[in-house]
Amino acid sequence: MTKHISRRHVLVGGAASGAALLAGARPAGAARGPSLALTGVTVIDATRPRPRPGMTVLIAGDRIAAVGRRDDVPVPPGTTVVPLTGKYLIPGLAEMHAHSIGTERISPPLYLANGVTSVREMAGSAVVSGWRDAIGRGRLLGPRWTIASEIVDGSPSLLSDPDDPGGAVLVTDPAGARRAVRRAKAGGADFVKVYSRVPRDAYLALADEARRQRIAFAGHCPDGVPVPLAARAGQRSIEHVHTLWCATSSRGGEVRRMLDAIAIEPGGYAGWFRQFHRVEWLASGAYSRDRAAEVFARLRRHRTWVTPTLSMHLIVDRPEQLSMTDERLRYVPAEDREWWRWAVENIYLPGRGPDEIAQQHELFERRSRFVGAMRDAGVEVLAGSEAGFIFAYPGFSLHEELALLVRAGLSPLDAIGAATLGPARFLGAQDSLGSVHPGKLADLVVLDADPLADITNTTRIHAVLAGGRLITSDERHRMLADVERAAQEPPGALPAAAVGCGCHAPRRVRPA
Repeated sequence: MTKHISRRHVLVGGAASGAALLAGARPAGAARGPSLALTGVTVIDATRPRPRPGMTVLIAGDRIAAVGRRDDVPVPPGTTVVPLTGKYLIPGLAEMHAHSIGTERISPPLYLANGVTSVREMAGSAVVSGWRDAIGRGRLLGPRWTIASEIVDGSPSLLSDPDDPGGAVLVTDPAGARRAVRRAKAGGADFVKVYSRVPRDAYLALADEARRQRIAFAGHCPDGVPVPLAARAGQRSIEHVHTLWCATSSRGGEVRRMLDAIAIEPGGYAGWFRQFHRVEWLASGAYSRDRAAEVFARLRRHRTWVTPTLSMHLIVDRPEQLSMTDERLRYVPAEDREWWRWAVENIYLPGRGPDEIAQQHELFERRSRFVGAMRDAGVEVLAGSEAGFIFAYPGFSLHEELALLVRAGLSPLDAIGAATLGPARFLGAQDSLGSVHPGKLADLVVLDADPLADITNTTRIHAVLAGGRLITSDERHRMLADVERAAQEPPGALPAAAVGCGCHAPRRVRPA
């Protein structure tokens, strides 16, 4: 019988690294022999420094059966041959920071059409969990999903708004934090999502309870928690650059006092954003290579990964550059489009004078250099774009993230690795995902041009394989056309994911 990954996702790791997260899977294919042969293709993955031209890749059911040169890998009679001379084959891409939008007719096909075959959802959602179940049963075509708990935040929270759907759990003390972890575990979450305003004592209790419950935790590094402490506590990944570079400033004492002095009203994301901008400007202007080296070493030692989400930072650092007529808006439901425009006009643009605009433009350049330095120091980086955030189009935005990672100093192969082999290792699925090798799941992307010559060639998608199922160029176009039609339908026909991004939209909260 073909080995396959269970739809339960949590494997237990050591105390230092926390629980590994494992991507979900579709049922294993029943084929006894190869069903597809991809011939003449150039294979690229992060396990090898150079591409392998002229390869034959045999697919049997949902697995890669063989990879080799034509003379070494004969194609059995009856196998469907897909000639791909002049094409390039990479592993399926993983979007490692998503807040998916719309119905099952929006985000799942948008991901697959863009070669995204795995998604880490960063806020628990009954709707997205339903999509995952439907994919597992074969009713719906979509990516593999790893899904967080509801967001766990402090009080007052950046997220609280009783008029907005969705949920977050507020914790104010260690006991509440422990209850939140136990509730996440009982609810079937793959990991606990921690947010910006969790108090230090509650955070440490959350980390301890996560170890006891054998469930990982990941998310923001809270404002009141130093990054080295978060790494030592076992946080599996830190999302965004925010607090990371605050820990690398030569003016650390002043930065810490400013962070501790941040005060917000419930649901006061906009106020927090302005206050945090001042902290970031001070911290990044006094960047210390020695302090950075210490922080980077701590992240490596405790195996804490980082998802920089540079594409999200570019949006919020330079909102005046956003296009309100982007052709991809046709794939976004009206409710989400309205939220996106509201957020830009009411959170990010108001009160931005010339000095602040210039500062935030410079901040993005500093973020880019910081990510390059972090990666040069050996910190493990995950590719995540905050898909579903304002003007971060599911599927499309991950390719923008790859380009920004290359701009930050990663090689194109390293950027591809941050969206393929790295996520597979992070999720504990390196035996099944992340590279083009026999025995791996057949989640693959065929490109028309060489991504190592130009990383933007990852957008030149010829075909996608999802669990061995070939999605041709014609089918990709039909999928996108169906998404466009679905985006025009009135709401209510199918359950929809919450409007807006869980990390920036107001959300209803309840105490732990």
